[in-house]
Amino acid sequence: MAGIPLPVRQPRSFGQTTRTDRWWATPSAVFVGLATFVVYATWAALQGEHYTFGPYLSPFYSPELFGNSPHAWFGPPPTWWPAWLPYSPAILILWAPGGFRVTCYYYRGAYYKAFWADPPACAVGEPRKSYIGESNWPLLVQNIHRYFLYLAVIFIGLLAWDAVKAFRFTDGFGIGVGTLVLVVNVVLLAGYTFGCHSLRHLVGGRKDCVSDSPTCQALYKRCSALNRRHPLWAWASLVSVMFADLYVRLCSMGVWRDLRIL
Repeated sequence: MAGIPLPVRQPRSFGQTTRTDRWWATPSAVFVGLATFVVYATWAALQGEHYTFGPYLSPFYSPELFGNSPHAWFGPPPTWWPAWLPYSPAILILWAPGGFRVTCYYYRGAYYKAFWADPPACAVGEPRKSYIGESNWPLLVQNIHRYFLYLAVIFIGLLAWDAVKAFRFTDGFGIGVGTLVLVVNVVLLAGYTFGCHSLRHLVGGRKDCVSDSPTCQALYKRCSALNRRHPLWAWASLVSVMFADLYVRLCSMGVWRDLRIL
């Protein structure tokens, strides 16, 4: 029986596509959003000042292990810190939540498209012809996401404690706008963290029959409910953590006045 010759489709060149929609809009918006956050977070983390105001502590600096504010756990900056390197408490801790986001399953797909054009969008030509996947270096490091998850859960507890302390003013219990900012921030971060794909697998997805354990089933359903809106939680918490730092910073600098609600 004679075979039927099929045409061989040539690989698309970079950006080539038959799509007629605005496929470039989403990766462009992601590029702007993530780039803005990375630039601001790097700048804010290296400042080493204006990260606390009254009972408020910027989430970029929590926990403050060594520092000059009342929030420092172990006193002033360490004497062993290299003299040539400007000290900032954020440098000691920001790698943990940062690593959690960088290796996040959702963010991987987002910045692979937006920054590496790998590919820029479905059915759109990309600038490279080979594919190494995440089983080779440097992308092999993405596999440690589940370990960053353990640290991220601890950070949620620490930030929740910071939110509780934000109710404690020098004259007693109170609620300021900054209090609400920190509370909303930890809620959004918790929604993002507890909807993590790795946590969903950890609490129930690894079981052949999750209904065999009512506890695992209940936790699995709750994680799944958050996971359905994981991209939304990811972006909302990204904006909230940046705004929380900005709010505390501008109050500390005297640019904004923290209004007391109660």
